[in-house]
Amino acid sequence: MSDPLDLDIEQLLRESAEIAAEYDNSEYEESEQQDLQDRQALKRVHGLSTELQDVNDAEYRQLRLEKVVLVGVWTEGTLQDAENSLKELSALAETAGSQVMDGLMQRRDRADPSTYIGSGKVEELRQVVMATGADTVVCDGELSPAQLRSLESKVKVKVIDRTALILDIFAQHAKSREGKAQVELAQMTYLLPRLRGWGDSLSRQAGGIGGRGPGETKIETDRRRINDKMAKLRKDLKEMKVARDTKRQERNRFNIPSVAIVGYTNAGKSSLMNKLTGAGVLVENALFATLDPTTRQTRTTDGRVFTLSDTVGFVRHLPHQLVEAFKSTLEEVAEADLLVHVVDGSHPDPMEQIRAVRLVIDEVGGAKIPEIIAVNKADIAKPEVVMELLRKEGNAFAFSARTGFGIPTLVKAIESSLPRPAVEINLTIPFDRGDLVSAIHQRGEILSESYSEDGTVMHARVDGDLAKQISEIPSPRG
Repeated sequence: MSDPLDLDIEQLLRESAEIAAEYDNSEYEESEQQDLQDRQALKRVHGLSTELQDVNDAEYRQLRLEKVVLVGVWTEGTLQDAENSLKELSALAETAGSQVMDGLMQRRDRADPSTYIGSGKVEELRQVVMATGADTVVCDGELSPAQLRSLESKVKVKVIDRTALILDIFAQHAKSREGKAQVELAQMTYLLPRLRGWGDSLSRQAGGIGGRGPGETKIETDRRRINDKMAKLRKDLKEMKVARDTKRQERNRFNIPSVAIVGYTNAGKSSLMNKLTGAGVLVENALFATLDPTTRQTRTTDGRVFTLSDTVGFVRHLPHQLVEAFKSTLEEVAEADLLVHVVDGSHPDPMEQIRAVRLVIDEVGGAKIPEIIAVNKADIAKPEVVMELLRKEGNAFAFSARTGFGIPTLVKAIESSLPRPAVEINLTIPFDRGDLVSAIHQRGEILSESYSEDGTVMHARVDGDLAKQISEIPSPRG
């Protein structure tokens, strides 16, 4: 028989073990709960840290933005014209990544030959620059090297003009090799006469007394390097132009009509291009979002093939250096059979946009090309403005690239304005000459098509070269 004391000890040990197990489990659960709470707390801290970092990054980016003050001289036109020009300059500055702090305008018969603005306005500008902490002054015009130096010396911050600002935007947005080369050439053309030195005596290599010693000066070295680089860029662009010309000649050889979409920057050219062809061109509510031209082949509703090209956007006072550098690209405009001129109907002054675009078209030799005015953003534009544009411009159509309103009507207008093949044919083409049937579909306008036991009966209009090829095939019945 077992000892009662032993039983008590055994029971005590069992109870102790159970208590210890409960304690261990409780401690484990508490520890696990604590770990979970710690993890949740760390997650909250990480989330707050990320959010704070985002705020800091945004503030840092804001601090990094170049602060600019705009200056304009109103010499002609109405006050509204001058204000619109300054607003556009503000949009250009923001597109370039700057923060516009203030803007000044002065009414003058002509810009001051020394400082662009008068001495009183220079002092006012200096005070505004100091008050706003601006880094840069942007002038709404092209300054001479002397004006640039004089104004900079008085306001004590960097001064740039409208031309330099537009060149900077183009440099940021150029993506293709050709686009980058064109912009770089334009920038160097602009920079060359604006190299800074210590007067004429150090700007050239001189001989005789006072001219011996260091030889070629730093500024002369810079000029020589820029000239060498410009020569190389022109050579590269010439080679790229050959490739572009080859493609254009191939289209011309097959008499494929070409349509160029032109217009002011941000008017909606790329949006229209995407609507008509599904080209997938970048669309962004920004000035000069796309610089590199895009060409796509498409068809009319009756099967005729034509090409559609999206060209670089224009702007008032587009720098001459850019027009020169982009000549090979703008030849797409000069060589087109039809221009679709896209106008922003919601802009404060759409007629001024039309005028600015036509000036550039004239400059590249496209003044006599048939033109369709396509008034975009009809869904948000003032109806009276749209009606006035349609009334003033004979061949004009309203549409909205965003909603699709008016697109079918515009397409019909484009198709009816395309050049039509000159020669009408009505004959049977043998079944073994499917290549000719395909060529008629590609290059001609099909009036009717049916089949007989001898071949394909075609009634169509074709170009002269294709008509000659067709005339040389033997009759199906010999």
